[in-house]
Amino acid sequence: MRSRTPDRLCAEAVELARQAAEEAVGAEAVGPHLGVQADADRVVTHTFECLDAAYRGWHWAVTVARAPRAKNVTLDEVVLLPGADAVLAPEWVPWSDRLRPGDMGPGDLLPTGADDLRLEPGWTGEDEPAPNSAVALVDDEDLVVTDPHVQPAPARARINAVAEELGLGRSRVLSRLGLHLAAERWEKSHGPQTPMAQAAPASCASCGFLVPIGGSLGQAFGVCGNEFGPADGQIVSFAYGCGGHSEAAVIPAPPAPSELILDELVVEPLPLHPDRASGSVEPDGPAEELGHS
Repeated sequence: MRSRTPDRLCAEAVELARQAAEEAVGAEAVGPHLGVQADADRVVTHTFECLDAAYRGWHWAVTVARAPRAKNVTLDEVVLLPGADAVLAPEWVPWSDRLRPGDMGPGDLLPTGADDLRLEPGWTGEDEPAPNSAVALVDDEDLVVTDPHVQPAPARARINAVAEELGLGRSRVLSRLGLHLAAERWEKSHGPQTPMAQAAPASCASCGFLVPIGGSLGQAFGVCGNEFGPADGQIVSFAYGCGGHSEAAVIPAPPAPSELILDELVVEPLPLHPDRASGSVEPDGPAEELGHS
């Protein structure tokens, strides 16, 4: 192996390297000489401190070289390189990885890749004839239906209507991965582990404000329809809950007052004099009228 000892003539060309750096960026940005490193035979790199305040920790690298058996040292390049303590820009991240939920605004477009794992091919009915149709059985010129008792094949419009009702008719639909990712997001935002659900008197599965949704996700999620609830209009898990549960605190109906009964047909006698047959007054004593004596 050849030695990596810096070439003597190239290592001594410090002033040549400094002059090249000062001509490239200005003398005020080039600091003291920091060292020399051998890159190859008769090729070395001189480093100078960078005095630019915007590039703290960086250094100027000036590479010089000479031809075999030549004594003249020539300049290769001048570059600015980061050091161990250099302030570097963060690693570039593609926009598709930087995007976060809620970043889109009015008018923004979010393209979806053709190989997005969250989606899978759907059924549109454009590439195949309608089921049980004459086109599906034989060619048009080979079959002529003349019997009026034979039921005609279903029209494609009717099949498309049923397909739209079932959620078909789209070129791509959510894949199993896409369904799982959506379920995880919804569970995290409005699931049983949230503080609101932990303090709820009951779960959304028994709430009258829960609006069911279709599809496989409808087996575990619904839409909250309580305008006073914290998740109104949001997808909530059946295990989620809040204080606005329809049966949490049902106000009891006030008791109905009993019907007033007024009897005007019975006469009850009311004595005006006390009964002298009992009490501490002697029965033989003189009777006194009521009132003042």
